[in-house]
Amino acid sequence: MVRWWSGTAWSDVMTPAGPGVAVRTMTPAAPPSPRPPAGPPPAAPPARPSRAPWVVGGAVLAIVAVLLIALITSGGGTPAPTPAQPNAAPSGPTFPQGTVRIFDKSAGISYPYLGGGWLEYDLQEQYETTTTAGQYFTTQAEVPDGGEFIAQCTSGPVADGFGWNGPATLQPTMTALADSVRENYYPAPNQRKVLRDEARTVDGHPARLFEFDLSWHVAGYQATGERAALLLIDVGRPTPALLYISIPNTHAELYADIDQVLADVHVL
Repeated sequence: MVRWWSGTAWSDVMTPAGPGVAVRTMTPAAPPSPRPPAGPPPAAPPARPSRAPWVVGGAVLAIVAVLLIALITSGGGTPAPTPAQPNAAPSGPTFPQGTVRIFDKSAGISYPYLGGGWLEYDLQEQYETTTTAGQYFTTQAEVPDGGEFIAQCTSGPVADGFGWNGPATLQPTMTALADSVRENYYPAPNQRKVLRDEARTVDGHPARLFEFDLSWHVAGYQATGERAALLLIDVGRPTPALLYISIPNTHAELYADIDQVLADVHVL
């Protein structure tokens, strides 16, 4: 008689072994050991204290200690925000969000803000004006004679010494200003090509426009030329306003910004 193994258990029914079935005799299993008499379960060993709470508590204390040290060494108060990383955004002061015009109250004029990438002017004062407001961006960080090369759209009240004596002196004052700009801000030798030298009116006020191209070939300068425009306006004050726009030929695609600004200047 045989039982059949299903792979997990023996069958309950025994059947005669058929032909071709090899029968193996199983060695009887040893009788089971007698079970000990029932009794109360053995006492569980005392639980060992877990290290997890101490580890967590120690980490919390360490964090608190670090924060306290940081506050003490920084003089208390809210930690200063992390400064912006270089190249994350143009370096320099920016205009408030939503700015579309620049108002130069000292000069008495306003003109368009040219948008992203143009920073609020915070460099040295211009020789030709008593104060300087406006916008700029750097086109070359370092030039041979020191400083940086920039594109700019700035303004201010005209300084003394340029011959201003009322609207009748718009032309000679403009000539003196244009010569000063050429001498002070551009590499020499250079050549100047006058594009426009004409009388204008701005909001009904007498004005003079002088626009020119400068060209040069001086080692160490990325630009070999620049387009510039000066707009001199009698704003009805003792001192006229000067608007100065200049863009190096490394950014010649922005030359159209000159006309955009000139077409939208207002007297305050």
